[in-house]
Amino acid sequence: MPNIKEEFEDLLRKVVESEASDLHISVGRKPEFRIDGSLITYEDSEVISKEKGEQIKDLILQNEYQKKRFEEERELDFSYTIEGVGRFRVNVFYQRGNFSAALRFIPNSIKTLDELGHPQVIHDLIRTSQGFFLVVGPSGQGKSTTLAAMIDEINRQRKDHIITIEDPIEYIFEDIKSVIDQREVGSDTKSFHRALRSILRQDPDVIMVGEMRDPETISAAITAAETGHLVFSTLHTNNASQTIDRIIDSFPPSQQNQIKAQLAGTLLGVLSKRLIPKIGGGRVAAYELLIANSAVRNLIREGKTHQIDLVIDTSADSGMLSLNKSLAYLIKQGQITMEDAEIYSLNPSELRILVK
Repeated sequence: MPNIKEEFEDLLRKVVESEASDLHISVGRKPEFRIDGSLITYEDSEVISKEKGEQIKDLILQNEYQKKRFEEERELDFSYTIEGVGRFRVNVFYQRGNFSAALRFIPNSIKTLDELGHPQVIHDLIRTSQGFFLVVGPSGQGKSTTLAAMIDEINRQRKDHIITIEDPIEYIFEDIKSVIDQREVGSDTKSFHRALRSILRQDPDVIMVGEMRDPETISAAITAAETGHLVFSTLHTNNASQTIDRIIDSFPPSQQNQIKAQLAGTLLGVLSKRLIPKIGGGRVAAYELLIANSAVRNLIREGKTHQIDLVIDTSADSGMLSLNKSLAYLIKQGQITMEDAEIYSLNPSELRILVK
């Protein structure tokens, strides 16, 4: 009989072999794999008992610090590595008093921006030495993968000092031309905004903030961009105009004019991603891309973010792309179905007109 460690590691191997993005473990259910965006029950496994759930918890919580934090906070983010298999971003939590876990597979190799199918203008945006670039979209749409591709491209082209602040560290970077320091919230620093407060004394050229969760982090990231650094981060928002509104609205009214001015002066662009089920299997990315030109900067400064969608629609010649145009292109290429495109579109009626 295999022990719990062998059994669990075999399960994670199956995740990688089946090209699943996530594994869900919950007491009272069989494990679930997320493949091409859909949950698939792993029928070869038994239902996870309460006892087995506790054994898995004791196995993946790797030290007393993690165990103590989990018992205190009832949820915890961290990474878990198996030699020869790969790394996983893990969130453990309780539901109905029982242990549960969601594990996301992080490939060892980092795909390039071209392999990910990103718009070519992204290469130009990340060649700059200063500014603020955001990758946004719902959870599980490849934001971290895009950030990793951007950092990797800079690492291969420039001798920069790159600092990442992550919770947890996902992709592991090796120094190629750049020097890269990766800091993990919890073990290397107490919080995103605390790390950002001291980061300017660490002589960075490029800063990657895994996620902007609070006004303090947002303010520190924008200030870093303002003071001559290239800053990348993510937000759980749907599109560019909503992203800018979310940033501004996270501050009290008395500070909003200042943030508008700072954002207008530092923003390079906003890339919004969706991973759409592909005809024949797999997933393909659709994008919205905002590039912060003078018209966009004026709209941000004047608080007219509702007009940003129109600027994106009418600025294809400067590299901007609307999500609906990206979806319509994929439909016409025979890569995705109309039904799936409508699920991910923020304006399905406009999409139908574009396809016709």
